[in-house]
Amino acid sequence: MNDKIDNQFTIWIDADGCPVVNSTINIAKQNSIPVIVVKNYSVQLKSDYAKIVTVDIARDSADYYIANNISTYDLVITQDYGLAAMVLAKKGFCINQNGKEITPSNIDFILDTRYHNKVSMMQNNRGPKHKKRSENDNLIYEKSLTEFINERILNKYK
Repeated sequence: MNDKIDNQFTIWIDADGCPVVNSTINIAKQNSIPVIVVKNYSVQLKSDYAKIVTVDIARDSADYYIANNISTYDLVITQDYGLAAMVLAKKGFCINQNGKEITPSNIDFILDTRYHNKVSMMQNNRGPKHKKRSENDNLIYEKSLTEFINERILNKYK
């Protein structure tokens, strides 16, 4: 992992099941921020701006690739809280697909909640019900990402 001494950081996208790949790339492009999208070979994706990295379809391949290649202060977009914990350990930043920042102060609670949800799911043999993603969900995410870029990254490391 390289510590970055300049203002440049990279946005990494864990593309497996990620509904905000294109909007993230568009916002990054508007702000001249490099993007690396990590996907398995079953995900079809092209971009004229982002670098696309294809990994094996094995479980967590994209997560391990990202965790092993990010630098300090990079931003990772993921809905995988195990990956988020690895990113935070490397002093990176994380936002999920809903625009919620995952931080050192909330990751333990998030991981604990995930564990209890899995235990409950195994006991009840049914998963949680998720509502269909709406356009408003996308707008909330885009606003959150833009605010994060403007307030937390660009201003903090200038």
